Amino acid sequence: MKRKKITKEELEQFLRKHKLWLENDQEGERADLSGADLSGADLSRANLSWANLSRADLSEADLSRADLSWADLSMANLSGADLSRANLSRADLSWADLSEADLDYSALPLWCGSLKANFDDRQLTQIAY
Repeated sequence: MKRKKITKEELEQFLRKHKLWLENDQEGERADLSGADLSGADLSRANLSWANLSRADLSEADLSRADLSWADLSMANLSGADLSRANLSRADLSWADLSEADLDYSALPLWCGSLKANFDDRQLTQIAY
């Protein structure tokens, strides 16, 4: 599957429109980045709640302190991503690859939507504690 690499300018536009959508502004639009290549992107502190990020490549992306609540991250590649202090509550992580991702202090959803997510042994140990 060929993913479209999203430029920094395009990403800023998606985030701006998404912010307006979250504020119920008619000029806004829900961010649909499904299948996009966002590998290595700086999304720290971004508000991506309710965004569609299914099948997106977010490997090595900085998502620290990002709001990903209610986001669709199903089948997303989050391997090696920095998700420290990210809000993942109610996010759909089914079939997402979270191996090697930093989940320190994140709000990780422990519900059916995360049952089929791929975690590495270190993360499973953290979750168990």
